[in-house]
This record gives sequence, structure tokens and C-alpha cells, in this order.
Amino acid sequence: MTIAENIRSLEVRLTDLSGSGVPARLVAVTKTKPVETLLEAYQAGCRRFGENKVQELVAKYEALPKDIEWHLIGHLQTNKVKYIAPFVHLIHSVDSLKLLQEIDKQATRNERVQDCLLQLHIAQEETKFGLSEAEAGELLRSDELAALRHVRVVGLMGMASNTASETQVRREFRELKQFFDSTKNSLGERPNVDLRELSMGMSGDWPLGVEEGSTLIRVGSALFGVRS
Repeated sequence: MTIAENIRSLEVRLTDLSGSGVPARLVAVTKTKPVETLLEAYQAGCRRFGENKVQELVAKYEALPKDIEWHLIGHLQTNKVKYIAPFVHLIHSVDSLKLLQEIDKQATRNERVQDCLLQLHIAQEETKFGLSEAEAGELLRSDELAALRHVRVVGLMGMASNTASETQVRREFRELKQFFDSTKNSLGERPNVDLRELSMGMSGDWPLGVEEGSTLIRVGSALFGVRS
């Protein structure tokens, strides 16, 4: 199948899995893929691309049409924020107040308000980044976050365990959705928090993510083939 056919097929499945609700949206993960491949996806109607590495994100932003929504989905170091601050649409992987403060500083310089997701550690592996539920709740309610004028926390992101157990993956996604809902209901009005996005699901597990309430899925190999 072509990239265009893969995108169409995935969009149909997203609509089917979402039932009567609003379908989850696709973030096409473009890491290691050449600009020519991305243009093929763009010409097929894809406008939401996700990159893991800042250097690759900047290079592709400069080479591709400017109506693309760029998502930074990989771990972000504070010293790299300045390179993406002028244009990145959504940062999925915020895992500390220190990083939020740097994003705020760089967004201020660029006269923007930067949308972000807090990354929660939901997997059993120790290698993945992210906050605990307690840490995320504390951060969302903190005066330090409320003082930041150029960031907006619009949701949460989680990566499930790399396991063949659908039961475990579903449980991890479901627990994140439950935390998302309970936090949204209990948080009250905050100046720069608007919880509306839940980024759950990648090429191997995105249908489970959608069934458990994801609004954004991060899919690469299912669109473009296995990475080189």
C-alpha cells in the first residue's frame, strides 16, 4: 500500500473506533524519514507531523511547507528548547517544572503562548521518562506553573509498556484516562491549564489508546513502514 492509502485506511479506522465521539487525530511520526517521504504524506493530506529529535525537527520544518503542525514527541532537554520555540505547535513530553520554565522563557522571547502536554510515566519499564500521577497533580496545582504566562498545559501524554499483553497496555491507558478525567474535574479554574488532549497510542497499540479515550495518536511505521 502507498503512504496515501495507509493514511486513508488509518483515518477510517480512527472514525470507526471513536464511535459517535470525535475521532482521535493522527500525528504522523517522521523520525529518520527523508523529506521526500514526508512530502508524499503531505500531498495525501497529512498536516500533523511528530519528531523525536530537535535537530531533525528544525531541519524538516525549514524544508517543508509552513502549514504543517509540528509536534515534538521525544524527550526535550532545556538547552534545546530555543531551537523549536519559534514554531512548534505542541510539545508532548514535558516532565518537569524546570522544563516548563524554560519553555515559558523562550515562548516569551518569541511572543507566543506554547501549548504543552505533561508526560506521565505509565509503563513498567524504567527507561521511559515521565512524571508520576502525584507529581503531575502537584505541578498542575502549583503557584510556579500559574506564574508562567507563555505556556499552556493542554493535556497529558503517556507511553504504554512495550509488551505483547493487550490487557496490560489497556490497563495503563485506562488508568491515565481516569487520572486525566479526575484531574480535569477537580482542578478548577487555572490561568494556564486547559486539559483537552490525551496523547496515547503508537503504531503497535494505537487502537487500544483510541478505545480508552486518546485524542492524539503518534504513528510512524504503520504509515511509512519500519524505520531504517
